[in-house]
Amino acid sequence: MGRMLLLPSLGPFHILHPRYNAATVLAMLEEAQPEAIYLASHSEEALREGGWREEDPLLFHLLPWAEERGIPVVALDAEAHLKGEAEAFREALAQHPLGAPHLERMRAFDEALLDLLKTPLSPQVLGSEAFLSRLRETYQGFAQAFGEGPATGFRRRRMEGVRAALAGKEGAVVAEVLDYALLSEAFPHALPKAHTPTEQERQRALLDRAWQLREEDDWGALLEGLFAIASPEALYLAAQIYLAAGEWREALGLMEEVFRMDFQHPGYLPGYVLARFGQLLDLAGERDRALRAYRGVLALSYAPEEARAIALAGLRSPFRLG
Repeated sequence: MGRMLLLPSLGPFHILHPRYNAATVLAMLEEAQPEAIYLASHSEEALREGGWREEDPLLFHLLPWAEERGIPVVALDAEAHLKGEAEAFREALAQHPLGAPHLERMRAFDEALLDLLKTPLSPQVLGSEAFLSRLRETYQGFAQAFGEGPATGFRRRRMEGVRAALAGKEGAVVAEVLDYALLSEAFPHALPKAHTPTEQERQRALLDRAWQLREEDDWGALLEGLFAIASPEALYLAAQIYLAAGEWREALGLMEEVFRMDFQHPGYLPGYVLARFGQLLDLAGERDRALRAYRGVLALSYAPEEARAIALAGLRSPFRLG
């Protein structure tokens, strides 16, 4: 095995961690300058057809970054279809008369994992033996209780296949967090280490915070930071804050500005922009333009489910504030 970097993908949980967000992963890849990026938790089919979009939003950032630099991205999980066995296993338990206690026990393992992923995480923490020990302990407890097979989506078997596929290769490996725990046993010298945050990471942390807008947040400070970034995503999020404050005309003015920009990236943004733009146009009484925006959401090759739901509702009747 040559030079390698092994990084965990936290799925939707990256948004919670300013010290390990999507920009952190890109910064570490930039430093590593890998010959190739290997996706341990996805199949070539899922990569090609976009099956990763709902489960691994990190790739909305990673794939364009790699394409821009001419770095090949290779999906290595040849048996990724087996992941569905875990959900089928739970569904079977739910239908069995004696399945309730087992489901309750499964939920306890889920909660232990969630608790771990909600603690402050950084590259140094993720590469530490303390974190990996807790992660492996949680997974091994689950596998011992329910069996290493359908209940786990054949995770260990799939990662053994990935490990074999990585033999003799150099580059960066990105793996879903439990897959990362298993691969870390094979590649202990490839784990992430301490990393100094970049300006892009700090900006990403602000954007992530705005996506999670809460009543107790300092909305003025968030707006100031978003206007300083001034990207389409930042201005969209600023419009969200104005709308949340009931100032929909200010929100519409910002969305008109976003609409004149190139808002194609990240890949989840166009659906959200068009859906919200349609709602704001409805509030302004511009029904024809609103309908075009809603139809634009449905015409996209991909739009998040929330954006599609907004668009479908908007086509049925004009949006109004509650």
